[in-house]
Amino acid sequence: MPASARPRALMISPEAPYPLDGGGALRTASLLHYLGAHYEVQLIVFQHPGQHTEGMLPAGLISRYSPIPLVPHRNDLLSRSLRNAVRIVRMRPPLPDRFSGYEAAIERAIDGRQFDVAVLEHFWSASYLPLVKRSARLTVLDLHNIESEWHRSCAAAGGLLRGQVHSRFARAALTIEKKLLPLSDLILTTSAEDAGRVHRISPGTRVVVYPNSLPARHSLPGEGEFVIAFSGNLEYEPNRTALAWTLKEIWPPLRARYPQLVFEIIGKNPNAIPEELREVPGTRYSGPVEDVEPYLARARVCMAPLLSGSGTRLKIIEAWAARRAVVSTSIGAEGLGAVTGRSILLADNAPAFVEAVARLLDDAELRQNIARCGRERYERFFTWNASWNTLHDLF
Repeated sequence: MPASARPRALMISPEAPYPLDGGGALRTASLLHYLGAHYEVQLIVFQHPGQHTEGMLPAGLISRYSPIPLVPHRNDLLSRSLRNAVRIVRMRPPLPDRFSGYEAAIERAIDGRQFDVAVLEHFWSASYLPLVKRSARLTVLDLHNIESEWHRSCAAAGGLLRGQVHSRFARAALTIEKKLLPLSDLILTTSAEDAGRVHRISPGTRVVVYPNSLPARHSLPGEGEFVIAFSGNLEYEPNRTALAWTLKEIWPPLRARYPQLVFEIIGKNPNAIPEELREVPGTRYSGPVEDVEPYLARARVCMAPLLSGSGTRLKIIEAWAARRAVVSTSIGAEGLGAVTGRSILLADNAPAFVEAVARLLDDAELRQNIARCGRERYERFFTWNASWNTLHDLF
């Protein structure tokens, strides 16, 4: 079919889908590739100053690229604190606030075109639903997280002051969700748990679970080194909280039991971790990596000690794809359908987490069986091709 005869799709994303260096980019890219196979796609992306990502997109994936420059923000601690103080007073959660106010730029980018489907990535772009509905037959909001639940869980895992801040943002997010979620024709969530949360917020809205997923990957052979691994963007608050908990309460008893064990921490923004924690003996920081799979594959056990957050965790799916056994908290594994003792081990306090990791380090047969079952779950449910099956007949 000639390009001009193809149906049209619009995607608006607060973050670029390429490079594939985080869970948000991977989810956005999976939807973008599905759209690119069926539609003539215009992609509108918000760009931070100095960021240039158009050349990273695969050739032929989209027909029109429309970057929208974000107003520069100073990123030092004082500036961030002042901005968030204003947001607390105004009851505006940080990321929806950061990406709001660009209606005129989006209208210029659309330039009167009409679309068969428009996909808005993240709740952060939900404020543009009224504008986009005028240009699209079907509007789809893809919720990587439920913003109110994300803040609620961060409040529960944080200290007194941080907890109060997140509690206020959770209430603010819920107010906005009640207003904006009903405007979407279709909402995609990462899990049945998040779908239930949307139904409670907006009972009449159509919701479909679109799983987080990865491009097809081959698992790497071998047992790995005597290493346990944690992966993720270390600037992301649930990852920072998880890592601080691990370094303070889980790693010391593991290190005492296994003096030669190495704890490898994989991911960008390692400077977000306090200096005293970055210098804990036995730890190794990889920094940002182009492909996380070889780093996971050299570990014997991967960990997801999450205490907060929403959505489903790509770090677990990545470990499964690499055929590595995983220990997680219950909240870390939420929405993945993992059964403890089969495709994962679950532990929700530090002593139990230590014992679960130790079981896998000591028992090669158990470790290999859990890794194999995890790989099977990845192949069945969490590749891009598998996730695309949920979109047939929706758009």
